[in-house]
Amino acid sequence: MVNYPHHIIRKQSQPAQAVKTTNFANRGMSFEAAINATNSFYLARQIAVIHKKPTPVQIVKVDYPKRSRAKIVEAYFRQASTTDYSGVYKGHYIDFEAKETRHKTSIPMKNFHAHQIEHMSQVLKQKGICFVLLHFSALKETYLLPASHLIRFYRIDNGGKSMPIDYIKKNGYSVRESVFPQIPYLDIVDKNILGGD
Repeated sequence: MVNYPHHIIRKQSQPAQAVKTTNFANRGMSFEAAINATNSFYLARQIAVIHKKPTPVQIVKVDYPKRSRAKIVEAYFRQASTTDYSGVYKGHYIDFEAKETRHKTSIPMKNFHAHQIEHMSQVLKQKGICFVLLHFSALKETYLLPASHLIRFYRIDNGGKSMPIDYIKKNGYSVRESVFPQIPYLDIVDKNILGGD
């Protein structure tokens, strides 16, 4: 204890309790990080060239408090983005969307937009490989659902409430997570989409 002049005793301040807030903005980042690590694995071993597509953003206003600390303060989406990933695998164009949910029995269809469904349909018409990777975080299960089944469900259900996991299990393929690569989705593409090509 330190003795201050005039015998003033300083009060020890209590650390302020942090207020816990829930941020859903990066909810799917761990799944996305696993996909990115998988794609890096495929690229490093010259198996495939697949990258995350950047979101098309128009920067409107930048604040420069210091030259080295430029801060974007206003930006807008230039256009609606299509899917998350695209690239080339064994001479085939590959294009896919990745979605994660905490639900155990279904995936909300509000996660899919009409322009994405249209984009996937166009990729399939051009004979590209197109699918969605669906991760159920509460179940720790990942599925590859061919885009044709997503499109069919979306059109029948008219973009309704949710797609049941039973539909996904019936029409999709379970992707078993591993160490390297973390999410070996190209194994499914090889076996079930390319037919062992």
